[in-house]
This record gives sequence, C-alpha cells and structure tokens, in this order.
Amino acid sequence: MNSEYSERTGDTDGEAADGARTTDPATGTFVAHRNLLFTVAYEMLGSAADAEDVLQETWLRWAGVDLGTVRDQRAYLVRITTRQALSRLRTLGRRKESYVGTWLPEPLLTAPDVAEDVELADSVSMAMMLVLETLAPTERAVFVLREVFDFGYEEIAEAVGKSPAAVRQIAHRARAHVAARRPRGTISPTETRDALDAFQRAIETGDLQSLLGVLAPDVVLMGDGGGVKQAVLRPILGADKVGRLLIGGLGKVAAAASLGPTQVNGHPALMLRLHGEIDTVLAVRIDEGLITGLYAVRNPEKLSHMQQETALHR
Repeated sequence: MNSEYSERTGDTDGEAADGARTTDPATGTFVAHRNLLFTVAYEMLGSAADAEDVLQETWLRWAGVDLGTVRDQRAYLVRITTRQALSRLRTLGRRKESYVGTWLPEPLLTAPDVAEDVELADSVSMAMMLVLETLAPTERAVFVLREVFDFGYEEIAEAVGKSPAAVRQIAHRARAHVAARRPRGTISPTETRDALDAFQRAIETGDLQSLLGVLAPDVVLMGDGGGVKQAVLRPILGADKVGRLLIGGLGKVAAAASLGPTQVNGHPALMLRLHGEIDTVLAVRIDEGLITGLYAVRNPEKLSHMQQETALHR
C-alpha cells in the first residue's frame, strides 16, 4: 500500500484512523468518510482487496483537489470512488473469466452495528452480492448509489458520466432485475441462526435426514477455492446431492475440524476451522425458513478479512 496514503490517513491495518491523527483538512475529510467509501467500493466490486485499492486511488486524486472548489465533499469523494470502482470492475471482469471454478464475493467479518442497519445488511449479504454480480457495471453502480446510499439522480449522473434521464432509466431497469432475483421476503437474524443451528447439528452428527429437513429441495451449493483449495467447480443443485456431499466431505475431516457461528456481511454464518486455522466461511441464503443457497468460500486470499471486523457505513 502506498506509504503516503498509510501515513496521511493512518490506514496501516485497513481501518479508518481516529480523526485526531489527521494532519490537514483533505486528510480529515477523507478519514471521516473512509468507511462509506469502502462500503461503496465493496458493494460495487464484491472484493475487499480491490475496494482497498480503489480507496488508495481515490485518496491520491483527492489529495490533489483544491477543496475551495468543492461544494459537497462527501459527494465528490463518492464520485471519485465510483469512477475508480467502475474502471476496476472491468479489470475484475477479465480476471473472473480466467478464475478457476466459481467466483464468490469476498466475505467480511462485520460488527454488530451492520446487522442493526437492516437495509445495509441486506445490501451486503452474500445472496444480494451475487445478485449484483448479474448487473452490468454501470447498472450496478447506479443501483448501489440509488437504492443503498440514496444519492440523487443528478449526483449519480455525475459519478457515472450519464445524463440524469439516462440514470433514471438505468435505475428502473436495475431495480426490476434485482427484484426478480433477490431473496423472497425479509428473514430475521433469529430465523437465520435457527436454520444454521439445525444445519450445524445435522452436520456434526452426520444426520442426513435432519440436514435434508433444513435444506430447500432446490438448494444450490456454490464453492470458491480459487484453484488453491479443493471446492466444487460448478454449483451443485438439489437437497439430496448437497446433503450427501456435505455429510461425506466434512465427515472425512471431523477429527481436525470445528464448526462455529460467525457474522458475515451483516448476517449469521458459519466458519470451519481445520487444526485451528480458518479453512472455510459458509454463508447462506434463506427463503421461507429453508436454506436455498450455500456459499462456501475457501480461497485463502479471500479469507483475510475474517481475522478482524470490517467497518461498513452508509
């Protein structure tokens, strides 16, 4: 990471520094909005590592701005971040084309306050992040800025280089696209925890029938090993196939494994440790009380943000 960026923003470990450590107005403003900017970039990219790079690029451009010409500093920073994220989205798209197996968003260990903001938690859930992956880059940017962060059409137009009228059309199209694919209904954290508790008990006892009782008939299991760790290369569909695969696979490592609850992207999830080390993060999608999606992230490069909480903010 750029040393000037780290020193000026105090960002040596990926967290925003205390405001008292800032040295000038530009740095102070950037630090004050850093968590917001990271959240915008992460929702657009699905990658914490790439979001951090976008923030560094945003800082380099912001540091050269004459603040006297900026009417709304928050909007200006979001505009820079959005443009940098859009550029990186295209690079990320090329990377995904050569990715080994299924590409899943990078999971984040999140603080309790993220779950308390229901709209924010919904927008960064693994299920929603996968829905956002189906949008074109500009559609994704418009949807995130409008639906999650409530920016006006004029502000979004400046960020994505379109007219306000075009942005309205894009927003309408993206909203319809997401509505057709997002989870059906709102699931409370308690319902998610109950389903995960039942899932965990079934896995730990090797009880296939109990596991089938919590899996929807059309459940989909997706795994991301990135070619580094073994994972299913294509989605596995159907409760019986998914159940048998999980019982069989986890049964082989039971002696060295521990499965426990965690908080991923604002929602209850499970973390599998092998020999005490984080091996897999398992997030879920739940519809009508049953698990309809299982997302197993094993790629070690995507698990670094599970070591400490990541601050997200709207």
